[in-house]
Amino acid sequence: MEGTVFTPSLQGIKNVKSESGVILTKPFLEVCKHILPVLDKFGSAMSIVKNDIGGNITRLETKYASDPSKYEQLHSMVKVEISSKTAKSSSSCTNGLLWLTRTMDFLVALFHNLVQHPDWQMSQACSDAYSKTLKKWHGWLASSSFSVAIKLAPDRKKFMEIISGSGDINADIEKFCATFSPLLAENHRFLASVGMDDLKAS
Repeated sequence: MEGTVFTPSLQGIKNVKSESGVILTKPFLEVCKHILPVLDKFGSAMSIVKNDIGGNITRLETKYASDPSKYEQLHSMVKVEISSKTAKSSSSCTNGLLWLTRTMDFLVALFHNLVQHPDWQMSQACSDAYSKTLKKWHGWLASSSFSVAIKLAPDRKKFMEIISGSGDINADIEKFCATFSPLLAENHRFLASVGMDDLKAS
């Protein structure tokens, strides 16, 4: 593998914003997609997260494909749903973007933990990231499923070896967290501005 599993994402992040500084739909979703192979390396521990991300990407991609010029900017989907009063629906693109952003927050926190706390076991890195990000938005059922899944997390050393490829994995993780986090924060700021950043899971 040329570089690390983060190499495609790091390349993609460069294209996420337009010249005027707006987040573009297709490049943003591509970066999220590039993270899915990283989750495969976690095995069954991350299957819930992977399915969640994949489902939300598909929802947003389908909407984008229905009118690429109308939905070229990521936040335009939300604006359309706000004006048609469909944003709060569980199947809305607003909901999809919110949960995609939250799940990506979790992964950024997890990857950050793996670099910052080399002495932590994988399960501790996962639990800490979960409590800082997704936990407050999850109901009892989702939290329970997550706790069970985390117990299946792979051995940390083995995992880091698998995702390293031929590159400097710690440097790539730090770069990914530093460049992707501001995009997620921008999504949250926008969602908060339209009153959609605090929806909880049932």
